[in-house]
Amino acid sequence: MHRTAVAVAVTLCAALSPALPASATPSGSPYAPPTADSVPGPDLTTSEAQWIDRSTVAWKVRATGATSQQLVYAPRGGITIEDGKLSHRGHRLRLRPTELTDAQKDAYPHLKDYPAFTVDPRDRHRVRTALKGRLLAVQRAAGGTPSRAEGSGALLAATGVQIPGVLDDLYGARASRARLGPVFADGRPTLSVWAPTARKVSLDLAGRTVRMSRDEASGVWSVRGEKSWAGKPYRYAVTVWAPSVHKVVTNRVTDPYSTALTAGSRRSLVVDLADPALAPRGWSSLRKPRPVPLRTARIQELHIRDFSIADRTSHHPGTYQAFTDQRSDGVRHLRRLAAAGTSYVHLLPAFDIGTIPERSSDRTEPRCDLGSYPADSAEQQKCVAATAATDAYNWGYDPLHHTVPEGSYASDPDGLRRTVEFRRMVQGLNATGLRTVMDVVYNHTVASGQSEKSVLDRIVPGYYQRLLADGSVATSTCCANTAPEHTMMGKLVVDSIVTWAKEYKVDGFRFDLMGHHPKANILAVRRALDALTPERDGVDGKRIVLYGEGWNFGEVADDARFSQATQANMAGTGIATFSDRARDAARGGGPFDEDPRVQGFASGLFTDPNSSPANGSPAEQKTRLLHEQDLIKVGLTGSLQDFTFTDSSGQQVKGSEVDYNGAPAGYAEAPGDALAYADAHDNETLYDALAFKLPRRTTPGDRARMQVLAMATAALSQGPALSQAGTDLLRSKSLDRNSYDSGDWFNAIHWQCGAEGNGFGRGLPPAADNEPTWPYARPLLADPALRAGCEETRSASAAYRDLLTIGTTEKSFGLSSAEAVRSELSFPLSGKDETPGVITMRLGGLVVVFNATPERQGQRIASLAGTPYALHRVQAEGADAVVRTSSYDRGTGTFTVPARTVAVFSRG
Repeated sequence: MHRTAVAVAVTLCAALSPALPASATPSGSPYAPPTADSVPGPDLTTSEAQWIDRSTVAWKVRATGATSQQLVYAPRGGITIEDGKLSHRGHRLRLRPTELTDAQKDAYPHLKDYPAFTVDPRDRHRVRTALKGRLLAVQRAAGGTPSRAEGSGALLAATGVQIPGVLDDLYGARASRARLGPVFADGRPTLSVWAPTARKVSLDLAGRTVRMSRDEASGVWSVRGEKSWAGKPYRYAVTVWAPSVHKVVTNRVTDPYSTALTAGSRRSLVVDLADPALAPRGWSSLRKPRPVPLRTARIQELHIRDFSIADRTSHHPGTYQAFTDQRSDGVRHLRRLAAAGTSYVHLLPAFDIGTIPERSSDRTEPRCDLGSYPADSAEQQKCVAATAATDAYNWGYDPLHHTVPEGSYASDPDGLRRTVEFRRMVQGLNATGLRTVMDVVYNHTVASGQSEKSVLDRIVPGYYQRLLADGSVATSTCCANTAPEHTMMGKLVVDSIVTWAKEYKVDGFRFDLMGHHPKANILAVRRALDALTPERDGVDGKRIVLYGEGWNFGEVADDARFSQATQANMAGTGIATFSDRARDAARGGGPFDEDPRVQGFASGLFTDPNSSPANGSPAEQKTRLLHEQDLIKVGLTGSLQDFTFTDSSGQQVKGSEVDYNGAPAGYAEAPGDALAYADAHDNETLYDALAFKLPRRTTPGDRARMQVLAMATAALSQGPALSQAGTDLLRSKSLDRNSYDSGDWFNAIHWQCGAEGNGFGRGLPPAADNEPTWPYARPLLADPALRAGCEETRSASAAYRDLLTIGTTEKSFGLSSAEAVRSELSFPLSGKDETPGVITMRLGGLVVVFNATPERQGQRIASLAGTPYALHRVQAEGADAVVRTSSYDRGTGTFTVPARTVAVFSRG
């Protein structure tokens, strides 16, 4: 694993550090067979044995003729170790040494070297019973009494047992076909929950207890209700062995398949999403904007609260319904972007979030006069941090219920307004000409174990979360990881996505940390969506786009447990992954550099150096800059692995042969496999990154031009491209590199460039993630010359929209195959003599020059001498007066472009 593949855009759940170290490796070292001196002793605090199917246990102990092995279970628990012995008898399943089959090793590659044991056929009829209580794997010295679990032989080893594999084997085939949650037929609901290890499950319906029945084949408990149940609150009362507390508990827990919730997610509601009462006017006849294929999608990434909370023209600030305010500044700007070619709005998490108080009465907001402090003060962040845990703000990567809209964005979180208003939001976005993408998070939950915010793990303890070798919950995502490789967690992912698509008419999904999912799980989502038809389901599932973060890290890294949905593995599937290669090259450095002044192509490396020693000598800077130009070229091709060009050393190379921190820069098989971006919600905004990296003397106007140039490296690439909302308006978060919990003060978008500016200079960013960079930030924030004014903001936005229009109307920017890209796209001046800071791209009948230098540059393509070219009509008639001074000399084939400018020339 290389650092930036993990760190560039990893969306992190709240309350933990955003940095994933470069040295991170899959949790737990590779298994080494035990020696006589390394057999683990009895330890009931761990669960190192793994029951992978009804007949097989993998456990890293060595069996010999002098040992015996058993599974010992006690329905009510109570087994402890006292004086080196188990405290009481329990019941046993005898184990015999065996070996894992090739099929088992393929299914569990991380266990391939483990010793294996088979459950004695005489005991297999008690497997289901054993799974409902305290369960141990035990090894003894031979010679004990075989009928007694504690025996007389010495206790050599004892540990808990992980059970997801055996649950899948026993129940998965039938349970995966079950319809879970509230399902209505003829107005009557059936409520169903999968709880195969539960001793008892009952329904707590509006304060009364209703008996539920268990299906032994599937492990599903269900009850059919009356029409009068509609709208009533409910929970399940699940009596189950909870290994995290080592006892049988009765958990009163909401439905993982909830379709509606009371405020604070305290109760599920019996709700049919097909109820006409939940459909806003025009919902059934909603006409969506023209579908845009993923390979040509241009996406705005947007947080619901950021969008409108500071918009004084919005009638519904901070809520779903702000998107229905068609005359607000925010909606007007979205309409302008849509007219220029933006096709999708990607909404940060809008499912039920576990870290935002939903009722306004339960929240606390900063009590300071934040605007009264100096631009470089630490007081703003101190005041914001004091209420961060209970204010209305969080990015929301903390899923509590995956398939219910978040209540804090609704006018009333208690009941059905969140459903109706989410649908109104979709209608409002569609009315601006934009389709809707949801940011979904299935790779972790906000909590696990017996936490009151743990849902899945309190129903089937030890199943839905991914466990490490010792039985602890993996937290490589910085929260409690889930295990979509398990049948029923994978089913939840698919079922949830289909619900959002059908019932909320969502047009696309972005998977957070998709590399922590099996590739098979994401492909199952694709198949399920493809099966949706307008005639039967009201949506055309084949038009729904999918993309995600294909980072490779943690306990699943390098396909350790399954074939992951990573960048390389997803190539060719039609499901895109974020490509960090050109992003880092354009911005410079990485997102967690100790010195944030490390420069790149669009921030002045070599051509306009700052004073940071981290940039190296001039010779080192030139070498690095030319390599970064190679990385950007690969990005412009759509990160194609087999695109061939001349690199900065003069060698003919493929995209896959260009190095990106030890990984291939090119990994895509076709345009649409890789998603380009220059900034997103993670890390500093593009404006803030450039504030750190550009020389202090850089004028606001030149900063704006470099911002547009950096955005163009994504907007003019093959394949989909994404931009954080407000970036075209030079949006700042006052240099905050991780604003997930930094409140409205640092996050709100300011659509108008008045007194509030673009967000720069609102104080030092929160100390938790930014204090090491304060010495660099303080002088920048205090410098009024770095604050973008209205002229710079408006000109940057207009120039970006011109480029967006060119990129989405010229068919050459949306080529449909790798063959077409290889045929139509080239870099005619690439090589050892390429101008540092300038990239020249030929694309069909177009020539595009990216001039990142502070001087006017001429680029001569001798083979084009005599061919007529002119500045593209959109730019020639556009808002940027500087680009209009670009010129072309037909006699020599020389294209001349002003400093810090992207110019597009068209033939004819």
